[in-house]
Amino acid sequence: MIADPAATAGLVVREVRSGTRGGAATRIVVARRTYPTDRLDLWEALTSPERIPRWFLPVSGDLEVGGRYQLEGNAGGVVERCTAPDSFAVTWEFGEMMSWLEITLAPAGRGTTLELVHEAPVDPQMWGQFGPGAVGVGWDLALMGLGLHLESGAPVDPTIAITFPTSPEGIEFVRRSAAGWADAAVSDGDEPGPAHDAAGRTVAFYTTLPEEPSDSEGSSGSGN
Repeated sequence: MIADPAATAGLVVREVRSGTRGGAATRIVVARRTYPTDRLDLWEALTSPERIPRWFLPVSGDLEVGGRYQLEGNAGGVVERCTAPDSFAVTWEFGEMMSWLEITLAPAGRGTTLELVHEAPVDPQMWGQFGPGAVGVGWDLALMGLGLHLESGAPVDPTIAITFPTSPEGIEFVRRSAAGWADAAVSDGDEPGPAHDAAGRTVAFYTTLPEEPSDSEGSSGSGN
């Protein structure tokens, strides 16, 4: 899928911030990556219902301001703001969990820099277990898929995308990504040891294949 996972993971600049929203503490992950395309093309890839599934997930609903969208098998939410082709902001709702996502595009030489800002209420247990990588690694994988689509113009094979994190190249990408997010958390004040321990658990989460049912299950009642 990618020839150099370390270099691809290194294309993302990562930052972690502490914030508040509605009086509640939040943590904010920020990912920036520059793509070799113009702002209009990148904007269309991010906002067109026809192009979003080519690198991310099928999307349904109303993508206008005030409308509600739904990503297949993933988050949904409300489009809160949209200023084409500069930025948009949406709520990011998964089950009972509410967070906020903002995307900003800016010219960068012959390319365009995408800044992704994802803010979520602090869950001390979740943060202690996985740190920012729980969210950040997922976004790094999405930004990688976006880059592949922009480079070729073709859709990313969803089957390959699903299995990529458990491939040798994918494991290396996830390891580099999680380490980068741990470093960003340390820069925001987290203790280095726990931050990198959390990164290790994040790597295991993303790269471990689900267990298959045992062949013996359901056979105990058979007669001879």
